[in-house]
Amino acid sequence: MSALAVQLWPGPPPVPQDGLFAILIQIGADSQRDAARRQLRAAACEALAAVLRVAIDEITVAATPGSPPHILLAGHKSRIGCSFSHDDGYALAAFNLHGPIGADLMRVQTIPDWQAVARDYLGPRVVATLQTAIDLPNAFTQAWTQREAALKYHAQEISEWQADLSGRSISLALPATGLLGHIHIGDKSA
Repeated sequence: MSALAVQLWPGPPPVPQDGLFAILIQIGADSQRDAARRQLRAAACEALAAVLRVAIDEITVAATPGSPPHILLAGHKSRIGCSFSHDDGYALAAFNLHGPIGADLMRVQTIPDWQAVARDYLGPRVVATLQTAIDLPNAFTQAWTQREAALKYHAQEISEWQADLSGRSISLALPATGLLGHIHIGDKSA
């Protein structure tokens, strides 16, 4: 799969591709973080209930500080992975029906000190690629969201560059102009 189509929510039930699906909701640009988080989790439960064809009250998004969110089905932990991201009035929920997933979303923008940021957080291979990029803001955003999604998959916080992370990144085809994103799954997750 070269890209995963993201569905604007609310809408018809998403159709998983290889067990993967993602929804995008519009949130108020000035929404408080907690309100936006609640809004996204409610939408995520609705979409997942529609995909699984179960009652919405059977689905819970559970989270423990410092660890990725996970899905409970009828109160029991499931193998369904979920990941969330927010940027610029939008929120993304991504799901892997077969295991863990990481997701990141970002508005394309010019980063004035991109070389230092890329060197510190994205690694030497990405820095070399970015130095020859025709569309630097787009290329930087692609690289950043790939890295963030991989870190979320591996339950790691952003930190200075250490090494490539195992798994596979898939770009997101988002229904909103100016946003880019990626999901990251294990090599055998989907």
